[in-house]
Amino acid sequence: MKINFKNINPVVIHILCWVILILINVLTFYNRFQIFPKDYQFYIRITLDILIFYLNFSLLVPKLLLNRKVLLYIVVSLAFIFFYIYLNRLFAPPKEFFQEMMPKRPDLGGFKGKAPDFGPNNSIFMGVQVLVAILLFAVGSVVKLVTEWYKNEKTKAQIETQKINTELSFLKAQLNPHFLFNSLNSIYSLANKKSDYTTDAIVTLSELMRYMLYETNKTSVPLNNEIDYIKNYISLQTLRLKDSSGVRFNVHGNLDYTIEPLLLISFIENAFKYGTDYTGKTSIIIQIIIEEKKLFLNISNYISLNEKSKPSSGIGLQNIKNRLNLLYPNSHTLKIEESDELYMVELMLKLKK
Repeated sequence: MKINFKNINPVVIHILCWVILILINVLTFYNRFQIFPKDYQFYIRITLDILIFYLNFSLLVPKLLLNRKVLLYIVVSLAFIFFYIYLNRLFAPPKEFFQEMMPKRPDLGGFKGKAPDFGPNNSIFMGVQVLVAILLFAVGSVVKLVTEWYKNEKTKAQIETQKINTELSFLKAQLNPHFLFNSLNSIYSLANKKSDYTTDAIVTLSELMRYMLYETNKTSVPLNNEIDYIKNYISLQTLRLKDSSGVRFNVHGNLDYTIEPLLLISFIENAFKYGTDYTGKTSIIIQIIIEEKKLFLNISNYISLNEKSKPSSGIGLQNIKNRLNLLYPNSHTLKIEESDELYMVELMLKLKK
């Protein structure tokens, strides 16, 4: 069973760290003097370590250092360090304790005869206390700064996610009316010609609208469903064409992936909008290839001079470019080439299972 450390309460982590530190101190004491510490001064000094750590961690760093009062933080920290050293000296064991407890066995690294003075006035004792105080402050500062940095980054990520979701919702809301407008134009064209395919077109449009209504609110959909949606759209468009033999649509590869809904349709809409000449002849080639966890969309279509001369809102393609930048910031490439008679799109997406 895998443990998710992100879900562990920070208080529990702090308690575990201090328990381990206390055990290390107790075992070190026992290893040195062959006895567990019983004097209250030992535990008072450990309590002082904990207090000085959290004084810096919970008060000095948040109130001073994080508010960029660096000079005041240094002055106050030095004052507390000296106070910490004073208290440690106050509760330090007398030198008689070391003379009594220091092992006399040479094999343990002890001393023969009179043990040296390791009491509170000893320079070694003082140096150790200064080092411990600085270490406690340094660790407390680093831990607090890293914690605050992580919180800020998490908050920024949440804000960015909310912003992206808002933008995507707006883009989807903008895309649906644009798509519906184009589809209704196709059905109107059939109805105007009193085509027998008008009823089929309405049924196909209802399937498209059902997909847009129930599926596009999801963050991702099965790729197979998105391909079916594209097939229905192509079927709707070919109904209005005099000659649809020039429309070719091929899909190759494993469809066992997911994709954001309505991500490809704008390119295909654009192909049908500009890919029919004034005689009704259409030349559109759409190819979707899935290999090595990547989707390749290749579209080439003839550009009708009549359609090319008409002004365009540009909503569809600009919409999809914005969505691609939001959803696949480093996971897609888009290449669009346009000549006098040919329009080509090459899109690559990294897919997810």
